[in-house]
Amino acid sequence: MNYHIAISLKKNEKFSTFLQEKIREFNNQHSVHHKAIRKKEAIQPLNIIVSDVDKNWIGGLNAEVYWNWLEINNFWFHENYRGEGLGGNLLSQAEEIAKEMGATKVLLTTFEFQARTFYEMKGYQVVGEIKDYPPGSVYYTMVKTLI
Repeated sequence: MNYHIAISLKKNEKFSTFLQEKIREFNNQHSVHHKAIRKKEAIQPLNIIVSDVDKNWIGGLNAEVYWNWLEINNFWFHENYRGEGLGGNLLSQAEEIAKEMGATKVLLTTFEFQARTFYEMKGYQVVGEIKDYPPGSVYYTMVKTLI
């Protein structure tokens, strides 16, 4: 045997970086899309920030456009501003901006206790689910084709 296995139960940034670099190298060799995404400005950020009259942040959306997809990473509003149509308007605005940036599809994830129904009303479909993650809940991957 010419290898050694070590187990560590502590966070190891140096090792994590090593693995990420090796996976990135492999992906670059086997996928032109992964290689292209590494180019400067290939990932286009999209942030929509909503503030109150005192300029305090009350919510918004952050996302990225790449591979002709809009990937929504975070989307949240303070509870005082929910149920007024603001979220739907913001989502539509993000989709329109993303289309102008070249996106043809949208990807997001949500938990059962979050906003699945909201997204379904906006045309998103569940394409994957993980049951009991976290225990007693469901984690969904949802997509929408932009027209």
